[in-house]
Amino acid sequence: MNTLTSAPTATVLDRLFEAANWAENRLPTQAFTRNLGEVSAAEKADALENAYMPVSKDGCRLLYSLVRAIRPKTVVEFGTSYGISTIHLAAGVADNGVGHVWTTELNATKVAAARQNFEDAGLAASVTLLPGDALETLATVPGPIDLVLLDGWKDLYLPLLRLLEDRLAPGALVLADDSAFPTMADYLAYVRDPAHGYVTVEFPVEDGMEISCRA
Repeated sequence: MNTLTSAPTATVLDRLFEAANWAENRLPTQAFTRNLGEVSAAEKADALENAYMPVSKDGCRLLYSLVRAIRPKTVVEFGTSYGISTIHLAAGVADNGVGHVWTTELNATKVAAARQNFEDAGLAASVTLLPGDALETLATVPGPIDLVLLDGWKDLYLPLLRLLEDRLAPGALVLADDSAFPTMADYLAYVRDPAHGYVTVEFPVEDGMEISCRA
């Protein structure tokens, strides 16, 4: 069974990827070049309210495949946006017949849109969307956690990993999108240090994805 290739999920994903491409080509350049490091996470989220910033198509297929392979009972995602990557994760747990996705988003417009997208894709039952600051919302997710996707603000990847770390199951996978970004340096240094208990590799999808196993 592959929910990704059948309606309504496939129809919703086609629409969302098309909208993401349209938005990327029309966002003002200053939305990405302004110094976002000096503003709050909420201000950053609102500044990029119209940006989809999805995991690449190949990266999303990788997410689905990993979920199908390891059959996680609890999946945690940081950075819902409009829900493209979330739908791939949720399709995986739905097709497995086991598991649930917990995801979080700060921008209210994206929260409402993502929830509708989950409904339209027929996957709402497999997802809980937690609105608010991820450092607060993800503190409430019960363990053990079997798979984590980090796909939000890069400066929060390491704090969030540390927040979730004591709830990671042995062998849990932690996937960090955009590993090629310079702002990932601190996170990569942490997971690539064997003293911190991960076996990790960079996977060559668009902008890179660091895949780390909690060993």
